[in-house]
Amino acid sequence: MQETRVPALHRLLAVGYELSITKPLPSPARNSTLAARGFRMHRIRCALLAVLALICFAPLVHAQSALTPAQKADLKGAYRFERANWIYVHLHGTPHQIGFQHGYLLAPEIEQAFAVARLDNTHSTGLPWSFFRATARNIYWPHIEPEYRQELQGIADGVQAHGDSDIDLWDIIAINGFLETPQYYVPWLQKTQHIKNSADLKAPGNCSAFVATGDWTRDHHPVIAHSMWYPFMAGENWRIIFDIAPEHGYHILMDGFPGKIDSGDDFGINSAGIEITETTITGFVGFDPHGIPEFVRARKAMQYSASIDDFARIMLDGNNGGYANDWLIADNRTNEVARLELGLKVHRLWRTKNGYYVGSNFPSDPTLIKEETDFNPNDPSSSMNARHKRWDELMAQYKGQIDAKLAEKFLADHFDAYTGKEGADERTLCGHIDQSPRGVPQWGSTPFDPSGAVNAKAADSSLVSHMSFYARSGRPCGEDFLVKPFLDAHPEYKWATLLNDMKGNPWALFHSDDHSASVPMAAAGQ
Repeated sequence: MQETRVPALHRLLAVGYELSITKPLPSPARNSTLAARGFRMHRIRCALLAVLALICFAPLVHAQSALTPAQKADLKGAYRFERANWIYVHLHGTPHQIGFQHGYLLAPEIEQAFAVARLDNTHSTGLPWSFFRATARNIYWPHIEPEYRQELQGIADGVQAHGDSDIDLWDIIAINGFLETPQYYVPWLQKTQHIKNSADLKAPGNCSAFVATGDWTRDHHPVIAHSMWYPFMAGENWRIIFDIAPEHGYHILMDGFPGKIDSGDDFGINSAGIEITETTITGFVGFDPHGIPEFVRARKAMQYSASIDDFARIMLDGNNGGYANDWLIADNRTNEVARLELGLKVHRLWRTKNGYYVGSNFPSDPTLIKEETDFNPNDPSSSMNARHKRWDELMAQYKGQIDAKLAEKFLADHFDAYTGKEGADERTLCGHIDQSPRGVPQWGSTPFDPSGAVNAKAADSSLVSHMSFYARSGRPCGEDFLVKPFLDAHPEYKWATLLNDMKGNPWALFHSDDHSASVPMAAAGQ
């Protein structure tokens, strides 16, 4: 806990100390009046510093002292620090302990995530937040196994222990389901239950990704990379690095969203050498309210998979169709990579030890395309197909050279394969939908929608063997998104009152059991 809190206090005290010594007191021999005045000013500065410290840290002291002995024991060994706009949290222990540490260490971020998820979900569906809480209680909770029930309850307990908060278990579960509920469950209700709701909801197009091995990579071992695409208002909150050492299962290192037990954008590695990422399936329609939520299956697969077969089995078991994806998986021990295209009724697994798979929100299996989507594989102007073409071009161009450094370059690519020109837009691997007059109608993204790529991650075999990866918060290209000039030009998005600037950041290296004293910016692309 000291790593989280004490440095801020030290900085404040240091500033006060500097204020008191920057200008030495005048010598009494030179001017006794000035000396006395200087001494009085010195005492005033010290008194003001003491008052400031009490004002700033009294709530913290109260919160720390209000913890029970059991809660203090649950927090032992957990910590957080920041690097290159990422917040790294180390969590360990039983499911409830992991949840409590998560909720307590990330309480301010979870409050923000809750506000964003509530605004995002209620605006897109036209439904009140009470609907999402009821969905958490009645649709998701009955199908969550005890381990993750305990962790979710722990998150709620941790947020409440940190300070005055109204967030409870059902809000936390609603945050975990904020990708599934509006774009999978609500459309199912519209179709099957004929609820009175006119919202035009579509499965999202989130992410660009690839995995490669064999002759395609520099060392003939797997390389994996991914960028998260999402509306910026929520997407800029995807800046948590979770380092989780659970009581059961494998050690996990993944990026994620505050309050979620899974990665959410789904990039992570585990200590068994399994590497996982995904991109969503455009135009997918389907949901089973009696199935296991995707956020539970995704977390379980990250925690318990020791092979590609394990991963496929866990994701298929109780599949509810929520957040349907093309999953890209690598086994760092066998050098095998795979692609699991997972619909609700249809799925297919491709695998190889010499090749690559790419993702840009396009499905491939003809049966799945026909039966579970409205995707058009023959439209070269769509974001999905243009990025697919660009991925294939890069894989061919750099065959035998691909490593983590090139992966970073790929994710920042601004070449539009449809027009054949440079220029960031919705069709480039580094997605800038906010600069597109077309938007992405297949996802319901309107022209100049403030959305696109919001982070990037990359790892090669050597990094994975040391439980580490590179990550960049913000656009993969490092450019800024600034709210004021954007809203001045596009006032139709002023409803997004929680939209913030998303500044560019450098690539940074993270590893399991990392600490703030570690070398922060040893990135492959620097």
